[in-house]
Amino acid sequence: MLRRIRVGDPSAASHSPGAIPGTRRRDFLRQSALLASSALGVRAIAAPGSVSAPRSENLPPNTPRWMKVQGEPVVSAPYGVPSRYEADVIRRATNITPTLWSSWSFTPLQDLHGIITPNGLVFERHHAGTPDINPEEHRLMVHGLVSQPLIFTIEDLVRLPSISRIHFLECSGNGLTEWKAPKEKTVQGTHGLLSCCEWTGVPLSTILDEVGFKPQAKWILAEGADAAAMSRSIPIEKALDDALLIYAQNGEMLRPEQGYPLRLLLPGFEGNMSVKWLRRLKLGEKPFMTREETSKYTDLIGNGTARQFTFVMEAKSVITFPSGGHQLKKRGPYRISGLAWSGRGRIRRVDVSTDGGRNWREARLEEPILTKALVRFRLAWNWDGGPAVLQSRAIDETGYVQPTRDQIVAVRGTNSVYHYNAIQSWQITQNGEVNNVHA
Repeated sequence: MLRRIRVGDPSAASHSPGAIPGTRRRDFLRQSALLASSALGVRAIAAPGSVSAPRSENLPPNTPRWMKVQGEPVVSAPYGVPSRYEADVIRRATNITPTLWSSWSFTPLQDLHGIITPNGLVFERHHAGTPDINPEEHRLMVHGLVSQPLIFTIEDLVRLPSISRIHFLECSGNGLTEWKAPKEKTVQGTHGLLSCCEWTGVPLSTILDEVGFKPQAKWILAEGADAAAMSRSIPIEKALDDALLIYAQNGEMLRPEQGYPLRLLLPGFEGNMSVKWLRRLKLGEKPFMTREETSKYTDLIGNGTARQFTFVMEAKSVITFPSGGHQLKKRGPYRISGLAWSGRGRIRRVDVSTDGGRNWREARLEEPILTKALVRFRLAWNWDGGPAVLQSRAIDETGYVQPTRDQIVAVRGTNSVYHYNAIQSWQITQNGEVNNVHA
């Protein structure tokens, strides 16, 4: 079982309410407006070279040029795409990939708002590339310790009663580069193997009722239809709890890289267990000890042993603004923003420190606060222009407190790859640069 690390009683930490009182809110807005107005005409738009900086004739009180001509025709593109001014908001591939087919890419968390990840920005992890599957020829086989083995078409599954729920999905290797020393520059690199979507599908328990699983069935082998035949062993308790057979994501059918036409979703469990391109479920008495859960996805410990079947992604948080790669242009008011999540349920509280963990303030959690989903937190902060170290600390509804790096290393050592959930530190220098550090 996954060992929990507790930082202590979160109620003992000093804090103040995250909401800004009326007078302070008005001061914040007034100062922010002054900062924005002083930047007009000199702030360049971050976009490809084909996009120019703002031109003075387009700024108030002038009438901008785009009000003087007709816009693009309605439905100019059959499938909508982002503005060209957002062309830099993309998934980015790892630079340590072994091959072009067994690889991964990262979600640009620093550029997103709210908690939902657009389908085109959801992180990827593949073991043998993305298969091109004809949904009319795809089948889900359910067999093993069942009373009635069955084969389902995608049409069969879509016709069954479905539900939609919002959950995060996180690779167990999220943060793998940060065990020994700060390596990645941005939050996309340190935490970008993380996304959150609205998932639509059929409860796995519905299918298990159909086949009639036998009492001795304690585990389920989930196998994908990719060339790696990606396979994991799933405890029957999880299957009967909140596991879903997913065919749609954020309102549209799954995309190929996300498992089209069918994937498994195990909310709160490490991402590799939510097997994509799902083709087979086999019920058995014991774990199936597949290649993926023996050669990979075990956690090395400092004493030379390893943890196995550490399914749950423990409570975690990260500040996304300001974060690595950002530049604070002026001293004054800023809104610290970030994300928190836990595989054990809802986030109860997030504390934020601007001095490397010496003092903490309670951040405001934005609705909705859902189980096993990202939650957005914010905190008003006035930067005095001096050095600062920003940190966030999540506490979930079970009382689990996100550990410091020293605490997790004391238990796990630094040779592990998976389940790194230590507090992240962003250092702000006197010139406003934001860097990844271990504080």
